[in-house]
This record gives sequence, C-alpha cells and structure tokens, in this order.
Amino acid sequence: MQPFKTLTSLVAPLDRTNVDTDQIIPKQFLKRIERTGYGDFLFFDWRQTPEGNPVPDFVINDPRYQGAQIVVAGKNFGCGSSREHAAWALSDFGFRCVIAPTFADIFFSNAGKNGILLVKLSEEQVAQLLHNAQTIPGYQLTVSLEDQTITDNRGFNATFEVDPFRRYCLLEGLDDIGLTLRHADALDAYEKQHDHATWLQAK
Repeated sequence: MQPFKTLTSLVAPLDRTNVDTDQIIPKQFLKRIERTGYGDFLFFDWRQTPEGNPVPDFVINDPRYQGAQIVVAGKNFGCGSSREHAAWALSDFGFRCVIAPTFADIFFSNAGKNGILLVKLSEEQVAQLLHNAQTIPGYQLTVSLEDQTITDNRGFNATFEVDPFRRYCLLEGLDDIGLTLRHADALDAYEKQHDHATWLQAK
C-alpha cells in the first residue's frame, strides 16, 4: 500500500449526497477475483447512458477533472452495502482522498484499509470546496496527513481529525497484511516453538 503523507491534486467535485456503494461499484461487477480492475466500473451507472454512451458532464468524464486524486462529495458518502469493492474501485481509478461532511461507518473502515484517506469537514467547508472546484479552472487542494490540514492557494485552511491508528497505517503504507508482516519474526519464533512442543507431545 502506498504511504499517504502529503497530496497536492486537482479536485473532482461530486455534488451529491448519500452516494451509496452500489453506485460507486454496481453489484454486477463484484464477481472478479482480483482486487484490481474495478476502476473501469467506478460510478458505472452515472458515467454512461443505458445505451452505453459516456455522460459528458459527469465529473469523472469531464476533461477538466482528469487526473484528480481528491473527491469532494456530500454527506453520507459510502452508505449502502458493506462491499469493500467500493474502496477498491476508488483506489484503482486513482483517488486517494475523499472529503465529505460524513461517511458510512463500514465504508470508512474499508477505505482506510485500502490506502484512501477520508476527511470529514463541515457542510459549509465542503460547500465552499465544491463551489471552488466547479468554478475555478484547475482547482487544487493540498492534503497533509502529517499536519492534518487541508489548504489551497486562495486562503482556504482547515484542520481535520483522524484516528491515530489509521493515521499511522496510512503514513506507513500498511494494510492488514503489512501490519501482520511487521511481526514476522515473532510469528516465526512462535511457530517453531509450537511445532517443537507438538513434536514432544507426539513422542
């Protein structure tokens, strides 16, 4: 998992509330056995018409926001089912940070485990960022997990809270497997001791 320290990026404004996981990644794409490739189907039902044509003004189709790694959205982002695929799809597409007033609890946990920083700001602050991203060409934010701040070059400055353990994992680039591997020597020692004890009991 790529460490998250400081990110300066174009901002994609998704001015919608209650963005649920079935919209982030529809259920028909959950049959893949890999954790990659889901970015192709991110917001599938919103980014194209029923006939399969791209919706030109949908944010991730809009050339103004190509390459954005930060999403700003309305409250209750990630509601709905508990599918971890929603975090996989956002990450695979290239998003590393989502800013919103509130997030669904399970999605909040899944995102952090997959290297995505979720930042809660007030509705007023989010409204300002949405407006800026929609009206200022090439609008960028700098998100510092080290300082727990969000800034732009126009005077916006906000601080955010983050769970210390999740902050540590994101800064170090550690998912659940990475955390386990940090104790590899202790685990190996335990296994050897356990195997030896089992051998003695079998004699």
